[in-house]
Amino acid sequence: MAPPLLLVLFLLPALAAAHERPSSYGSSALTEWRNAKASYFSIDPEDAVGGACGFGDLGKHGYGMATVGLSTALFDRGASCGGCYEVRCVEDLKYCLPGTSIVVTATNFCPPNYGFPADAGGVCNPPNHHFLLPIQAFEKIALWKAGVMPIQYRRVKCLREGGVRFSVSGKGSFFTVLISNVGGAGDVRSVKLKGTESGWLSMGRNWGQIWHINLDLTGQPVSFELTSSDGTTMTNFNVVPKDWEFGKTYTGKQFLL
Repeated sequence: MAPPLLLVLFLLPALAAAHERPSSYGSSALTEWRNAKASYFSIDPEDAVGGACGFGDLGKHGYGMATVGLSTALFDRGASCGGCYEVRCVEDLKYCLPGTSIVVTATNFCPPNYGFPADAGGVCNPPNHHFLLPIQAFEKIALWKAGVMPIQYRRVKCLREGGVRFSVSGKGSFFTVLISNVGGAGDVRSVKLKGTESGWLSMGRNWGQIWHINLDLTGQPVSFELTSSDGTTMTNFNVVPKDWEFGKTYTGKQFLL
């Protein structure tokens, strides 16, 4: 029987191969590699609903388990929602899966715990850069026994299928829209709206990627102008038709990579 250490050394390459996803995002990187730490939480894929970005059903919106909750220093009060991060395990030769990385979308917030210091339990306290991953994502880059582990991350462009989605809700003259499936930088930093009876008007961030305005748009087609953190602006003219209804989702154009 192989000694335990030799058995571990034998298994590591096989585990790495099983999870390996060599980085192909170098040409779409938006930042340099930066140091941080990561931990995980357990979740049933069927219960992947909710989060501080307002996306709701993560499977329905195309994010699945490749998601992350960001600490205060990274979350930026919801402005980072929808952004994509390439994450890789570093330094820990015992638990890292060599040569692997995973791209995750910011869909949630990892709240601080001020009952513990930032270096002893308060993993998401300022000024820590911390990534809280579903275990399904964590195990793409490290063994689950790692617990809290050092990582490196960088912002990358988001690769999305289909167009940007505009999910309309509200009541009366209170009009809100959840903006999801955003390509390119992935986040949305400002939104303008236009009906047929108004010029371009700025919307306010309600929370996460839910935006609002007090305006009665009944019977009007609605256009949106979106600006991402990289300064790219895209306009979807009349993406919401004049017979729109609260509770429905409309699909428009997509940011170009």
